[in-house]
Amino acid sequence: MQEKNLIRKKALTNRKKKYFEISSKFFDPIIKLLKSNKPNRRNILSLYYPSNCEVNTLRFLKLIEKKKIKTLLPIIKINNQINFVEWKYLDPLIVNKFGMLEPSLQNKTFVPNFMLVPLLAFDNNNNRLGYGKGFYDRFLNKFLKVKKNITTIGVAFSFQKYNKLPVSNLDVKLDYILTEKGLKK
Repeated sequence: MQEKNLIRKKALTNRKKKYFEISSKFFDPIIKLLKSNKPNRRNILSLYYPSNCEVNTLRFLKLIEKKKIKTLLPIIKINNQINFVEWKYLDPLIVNKFGMLEPSLQNKTFVPNFMLVPLLAFDNNNNRLGYGKGFYDRFLNKFLKVKKNITTIGVAFSFQKYNKLPVSNLDVKLDYILTEKGLKK
């Protein structure tokens, strides 16, 4: 755990120093992935509202807003569980107890079939290091057992890559990592 915390601190500092704005083309591989989804299956996509020098996913949201894709943002429940509710660009947001923006209208929750996941670091095996609260790992561990068709995509800058991250049996490996260098399976 201590090793993960040291990597988190270093990765966060590094991301703040090296952050850069991405172009809309950054997300082209995800659009291709969404188009390859079975035609009779509706795309339900969760993303995150960027903060703390994370890759700006709002650009992607603008790209897909006219497509028939239900978009979700995470909300943190009182018991520190994460759920996903529908959100459209410019819908109202509130600041949660962690200082993150989340939808103020928290109606019905959904389980996405595509999930853009924030991260501080990733490795050659698509392991992800998050902020340390385990929200995404708990959600994925719960739903991947029941609904195995959630495609997870870590969104990062290429400089966030490590050769090997420490992992525990609760950590969920991602299906893909998207950086400015492309989509890696």
